[in-house]
Amino acid sequence: MKVQMLSYIDRPTPIHRMTGASKMICFLIWSIIGMSTYDTWILIFMVITGLAVFKLSKIRFREISFVLAFILIFLLLNDLAIYGFSPQQGVLIYGTRHVMLQLPGYYSLTLEQLFYEFNISLKYFSMIPFALLFIVTTQPSEFAASLNKIGVSYRIAYSVAITLRYIPDIQRDYYEIAQAQQARGIDLSKKAKIGNRIKNAAAIILPLVFSSLGRIETISNGMELRGFGKKKKRTWYSARPFALRDYLGIGFSAALLILSVVLMVLRSSRYYNPFQ
Repeated sequence: MKVQMLSYIDRPTPIHRMTGASKMICFLIWSIIGMSTYDTWILIFMVITGLAVFKLSKIRFREISFVLAFILIFLLLNDLAIYGFSPQQGVLIYGTRHVMLQLPGYYSLTLEQLFYEFNISLKYFSMIPFALLFIVTTQPSEFAASLNKIGVSYRIAYSVAITLRYIPDIQRDYYEIAQAQQARGIDLSKKAKIGNRIKNAAAIILPLVFSSLGRIETISNGMELRGFGKKKKRTWYSARPFALRDYLGIGFSAALLILSVVLMVLRSSRYYNPFQ
């Protein structure tokens, strides 16, 4: 079977040894910074840090290449949509106008617009490594225990864990159903035309939905028979306390958040403006 996407990948690295709760807190802080600031230097620092952490995790590129390609396509479409609907947004933000390419109407390409969309792209690249690492380096059961430890209801924590654990199961079911359909003569390979492949893929969706519903019913019945949700608290087999590396990760993220806020206050703006 092919490499599963967005499933837990076990490696003996410090990133894997961090608790799920600390990784989630770091990711949330990182997301707040990425969404709130347009400071180019802060975003570049986040991108470099993200790549360094990704290298440290020893996750191979081919293990996340499909998801990464999907995100990059979405990013390209997002940049094109921004330019299509608001081609002078950079001029409005930075207060100057340097035309690079004269085009009809409002669509003249300006240096300010390119810089604005460059910062948008940096925002994506600053959070993508952490989002992917959070998913592929966090063991679902341990993550649920960590969530419950920081005050999240164990019912919600368990639901999140089941969702994460279910992703590889769906992929496995999809792969098995696709193999069965191809054995019946339904061509899903690259040799078929793209239109036929999309049409034939529909033959997988229905069995996959029924398979998923059957699995959900089995899990629900099992949890109900074991009295899940009857008590206010529960114990966890894989719960782990925070270690020094967890506090260091959270502290580093919090320090970067404080630095980002301070820069925004000093500049009275979320934007770094190189045109003034």
